Amino acid sequence: MALAFLSSLFKKKSHEEVTPSEEVEVEELEEQVESREENEQITQILERLNEIENDIPRIKISIDTLKKQIQELRDDIDRLDKTIKDVMLLYEVISQEINPFKEQMSQENPLTSEIQELRKELEDLKLEIAQIKNDIKVLAGYGVDLDSIIYEVLAEV
Repeated sequence: MALAFLSSLFKKKSHEEVTPSEEVEVEELEEQVESREENEQITQILERLNEIENDIPRIKISIDTLKKQIQELRDDIDRLDKTIKDVMLLYEVISQEINPFKEQMSQENPLTSEIQELRKELEDLKLEIAQIKNDIKVLAGYGVDLDSIIYEVLAEV
């Protein structure tokens, strides 16, 4: 605005003769106006930069607080997830023990019959292992060389 005002003043003088010294003064005034505007802009930028620098520590503290709260929420969610899984497991156990339709469900669900077969096979294996242990104890009592028997069996397999 100041530049426009100054230029309007000098335009009126353009009808009259303008001397070189007046042209120099006009240029100096324009340079001074430009330098003032630049200084004002620099001052505004520096003020804003100072404001931002002052805000940075507050922002960092806020971010750290948010990170801590997020971690606490994650821990809470993990605990809730574990609790829900435990409750669901307990529900399954109780519902299978109390369920009056258990026999019908086991006949309809092929997975339960497979689980029952696997349980039976596991029990059979446990009995066989117990018998093998007893046989080894008896053989060891008679002084039989168990190492050679084990190596022969392993060689056959």
